[in-house]
Amino acid sequence: MRLAVLVSVALLASAATPRVPRSALQGLERGFDQRIQRFLIDDPIDLLGNARGVYVENYGAVITAEVNLVITAITPFRPQLTAEDKERVRQKKLSRLPQIRQLMRDTMVSSATSLKMMPETEQVVVGITFFHHPWELTQGLPAQIVMLAPRKTLADFEAGRLKADALQAAIQEQVY
Repeated sequence: MRLAVLVSVALLASAATPRVPRSALQGLERGFDQRIQRFLIDDPIDLLGNARGVYVENYGAVITAEVNLVITAITPFRPQLTAEDKERVRQKKLSRLPQIRQLMRDTMVSSATSLKMMPETEQVVVGITFFHHPWELTQGLPAQIVMLAPRKTLADFEAGRLKADALQAAIQEQVY
């Protein structure tokens, strides 16, 4: 009976201690926020709230953020945008998607080495949700991009044991 109680206590204690501490996720959140905020200082994107990270036992770490790729505003001095303005906004957002994808990949790679306590087989996931105004032309623009890869693959790339094309092949991208 005592053995059963000790085993139960040990199981509860191990279940209460996450493999990845919250402090590690907070560091990833801050780093992701900073990458987004430093994106083209002269023509920034808008980070809507702070990034959020969670660790899912036996799956991996997930970091998400919501951004507006082009800061636009309707003001009393310009209450409506023309069709040409709306198309310019759409084209600018489209042109920024490759840079956002690179920012996401860079975040995944740096996160893999920060999360050394996480098993190599677990995933590192980075997701961005894109804000669109109701008036925007959104043809060809995603609502969300999610990228994921095993932590080992990302860490191998950062350590120079894997080439960029192999990394690209290993990253799964889901576009919604």
